[in-house]
Amino acid sequence: MCIKIGLFFGSTTCYTEMAGEKIREKIDMLIGYPSVTLHNIAFNQIDSMSKYEFMIFGIPTWDYGELQEDWEKHWEAIDSVYLQGKVIALYGLGDQVGYPDWFQDAMGYLWHKVRKHGAQTIGAWPNKNYDFNDSKALNEEKTFFVGLALDDENQSHISDARITRWCKQIIEEYCSLKK
Repeated sequence: MCIKIGLFFGSTTCYTEMAGEKIREKIDMLIGYPSVTLHNIAFNQIDSMSKYEFMIFGIPTWDYGELQEDWEKHWEAIDSVYLQGKVIALYGLGDQVGYPDWFQDAMGYLWHKVRKHGAQTIGAWPNKNYDFNDSKALNEEKTFFVGLALDDENQSHISDARITRWCKQIIEEYCSLKK
């Protein structure tokens, strides 16, 4: 199966971009050929999302649960992108110690937006081994994040292992959908 994946991210301080590069490298290694194309939404139009069946969105949460500036700039335009039937995995960056009441909120906002437009989401991630008070990125049972939650501010030492495990997970989930 030939998989083409568009990885779209916004990154003010480069951490979300660096995570995206690691995700691309890991997925390309797992699949065995270059399959992931990176798109920094600060420089690329989001209408290119429509040419992918499988996408990964990377979004950091800023301050008190706010969107990162590049995502905020395109927020309304996302409503005009055809996402019906697309498969989307999300990853987010946040600071669970500095902002424990808003940890990963932006990822939750983006998850709700793509689901509202008919996208199927994969890549839910357990919320174990995190220390935060609240998050808009939790599932209804509050046991999983809606995507991979990274905290390079406080847990950078385990980010690579989380990325590796999550990449394997989303490839398996995507392939099981395509059977």
